[in-house]
Amino acid sequence: MPAIMLRRSLAGIVALSALMPFAPVAIDTAAADTVSADAEVEHYADLAHANYADALKAAQALNERIDELLANPTAEALSAAKQAWLQARVPYQQSEVFRFGNAVVDDWEGQLNAWPLDEGMIDYVEGDDYQHELGNEGATANIIANEQITVGGETLDVSAITPELLADLNEIGGSEANVASGYHAIEFLLWGQDLHGFEAGSGERPVSDYQTGDDCTHGHCDRRGSYLDAVSDLLVNDLEWMVAQWAPETEGNYRQELLAEGDQEGLRRMLFGMGSLSLGELAGERLKVALEANSFEDEHDCFSDNTHNSHYYNGQGIQNIYTGSYQRLDGSVVEGASLQDLLSQQNAELADTLHEQLEATMARLDAIKEAAEAESSPMAFDMMIAPGNEQGSELINEAILTLVAQTGSIEQAAGELGVTSLQPDDAGHRF
Repeated sequence: MPAIMLRRSLAGIVALSALMPFAPVAIDTAAADTVSADAEVEHYADLAHANYADALKAAQALNERIDELLANPTAEALSAAKQAWLQARVPYQQSEVFRFGNAVVDDWEGQLNAWPLDEGMIDYVEGDDYQHELGNEGATANIIANEQITVGGETLDVSAITPELLADLNEIGGSEANVASGYHAIEFLLWGQDLHGFEAGSGERPVSDYQTGDDCTHGHCDRRGSYLDAVSDLLVNDLEWMVAQWAPETEGNYRQELLAEGDQEGLRRMLFGMGSLSLGELAGERLKVALEANSFEDEHDCFSDNTHNSHYYNGQGIQNIYTGSYQRLDGSVVEGASLQDLLSQQNAELADTLHEQLEATMARLDAIKEAAEAESSPMAFDMMIAPGNEQGSELINEAILTLVAQTGSIEQAAGELGVTSLQPDDAGHRF
């Protein structure tokens, strides 16, 4: 594990060791067009490596734009940093399918993508509109404005803002809402609070928050810049580590451990990841919770109003594993042995059904995306979940239904491939 690391446990995640045993898959290796399970698992590792390499490349570009912003804080530089953040979300959100089923990813991801967060721990907030976890002492700690903070009866020195410090501050006081690092901390520092509620509009942080002298707004601009610099450096550091875990021909990394487990265990992890992201995480935590609670605080990319894209690329990540195909940032495509081909050798009808269901899910997620990006009267995700928004509710519920349907077929596929009682994580939700 890297020196800078936080272990984050998520309620409802089913440990792989608790999954039921599996039976071997009968594959006719004599056929010229046969896809073998071991080739499929190795290609899965190739997909992970390419996906994380893209996430790293995009994070490095984001880090460069942030450095330029801090060196010369102009409106244009802030806009460029925001665009780099949005671009960085495209590969990362696709990579989340590797999180479930691979403990090396799940133990690591909280430092990069934890949400929702009580942003008042990081910087100033508007008190009248600030919703935070009840009883969280860290919710208004404001690291940027203070060189010492007290949370849970412990006084901490935060005078020197470093990547190491930010990693250590995650979940201080025992609250998962105390998030000091990752994409959403950077998002908040670039956009600021979204004070529009269910109305149109995202965060509107002024670039003067990073200017110096009399031009500085909201105080402590030097520390705000130091925080943004440190948190973006930490993001790159963490992604470098994960790329190395999936790199071919690297001794002792996670890829080697996975391949050594055997093809059946690899298939189990792949299918568990697909099913759990489909069901408990995307259908449940990211769509159902926000809609039923009518809570824009439960929106994934709540400061930038980019949630529709995060959901869309989560769905794309699931489809990538099934088709064995991933389109990289440079436009090239990584292709190889696919679960679809492997399943077709056992049950062609089910393979086609699951493919159709994945396509249906992407169409429903695309409908949410199109509504949010419409030129005339766009409806962002936080507007869709507003009380009484029947159109928004229908868009979200249709996506939930297709995600639930595809999860059922993923479980059936597991049985066809010899992985019994897959039990993808539902995060405690009932559909």
